Amino acid sequence: MDLASFYNSEFFALVIIPLLIFMARICDVTLDTARIIYVSRGMKLLAAVIGFFEVLIWLISITQIIHNLTNIIYYVAYAGGFAMGNYIGIYVEERMAIGTVVIRIITQKEAADLVECLKSEGYGVTYIDAKGSMGPVKVVFTIIKRKDIRQVLNILRKFNPLSFYTIEDIRSFREGVFRKKPKKSFIPKIKRKHKSKEKSRDKD
Repeated sequence: MDLASFYNSEFFALVIIPLLIFMARICDVTLDTARIIYVSRGMKLLAAVIGFFEVLIWLISITQIIHNLTNIIYYVAYAGGFAMGNYIGIYVEERMAIGTVVIRIITQKEAADLVECLKSEGYGVTYIDAKGSMGPVKVVFTIIKRKDIRQVLNILRKFNPLSFYTIEDIRSFREGVFRKKPKKSFIPKIKRKHKSKEKSRDKD
């Protein structure tokens, strides 16, 4: 079977093209979801680049729909790709964890140990005494990278498991204390190698 006959076959029209529309729509909506999130966070350049490829893919998929308006399979593929694209877009954005958030913690329990633990881990912390509907409370604020949310929540569950907290995105900020990744040093390894060599020389 040559390419011309394959392109004109029912298999290509009823299976291959719907699959291509489905995959293109997934890519299109995934990019659209990511673009909206980045626009809300003020990442203009990244949002513009994503928008270019988003529209390009959308034009390719919608062209096939227009050329085959009577084929319901294409409509199903288009709608299915849209639904799946939303899910995948949110999942990918969560995995990338780009951006900064503020975690606001309200607890009736003494928060000194929690604050000290957060400080020891390198997080910036602000805490105040406040009064809630149930009496005096401690309010703790910490601004962190989104990729550090899970670690901070694990610390919170360890010291104040019943505390109330909220997490909100931050569009912009100025200065602040943020946790730094420890730099890997190769000096200990070099020292170990020298010590092992010295020991082998002493044995000889």
